[in-house]
Amino acid sequence: MRTSEKPAVNTAGLSGPASRKLPVPPRERKPALAALAVLLILGGALATTLLVLRSGDRVSAIRITEQIGAGQRFTAAALEEVQVADTGVDFVSWSQREQVLKSFAAVTILPGTLLTNAMGVKESAELGPGKAKVGLALKPGQLPAGLRAGDRVQVVYVPNRGSGDDSRVLAQSALVHHVGDGGRSGGQITVIVDSEVSPVVLRHASSGEIAVAELPGAR
Repeated sequence: MRTSEKPAVNTAGLSGPASRKLPVPPRERKPALAALAVLLILGGALATTLLVLRSGDRVSAIRITEQIGAGQRFTAAALEEVQVADTGVDFVSWSQREQVLKSFAAVTILPGTLLTNAMGVKESAELGPGKAKVGLALKPGQLPAGLRAGDRVQVVYVPNRGSGDDSRVLAQSALVHHVGDGGRSGGQITVIVDSEVSPVVLRHASSGEIAVAELPGAR
């Protein structure tokens, strides 16, 4: 009795050349990109470290404690020492306070302001040639309440009744240099005006015909 033989079957399902795997190309390595990534990581870590260290640096600066009007000299009472972060801002160092006391405010400086070099000048145009300080003793109703040094005012001639004159402005924007103690009887202030009009202001002030009006927007 003959036994028939069956051909062997490839258990992989393919036989011959079809069963061979295609070669896989090796992965392309990019050492330059890898190095760049490492540098970026290290650079970011370094920048973060420097930022943290820099935030801890403190410098001694000057803070203004009293309002200083444009053209007014800095005073010791208006300066205090504070420690601030070193952020690169051009703050005036506390060690320079002696030079600051010899200079004048370039603009009106409010309390709480950290002083920078741009806020001070060596010479004040308000107190220079062609200017005069005029003291005024004013009655109630001739000056506004709450007037402070550094404010701007109009100096107005207000004639007495029966004089036949009209009111007129003698100084359009005079700087208030000093404000004395006031009360129900009025107050004393010192203003800076052009030397050309100071004789007229003094003449009318002596007869009680001067009043001042505050100019809040001119500070």
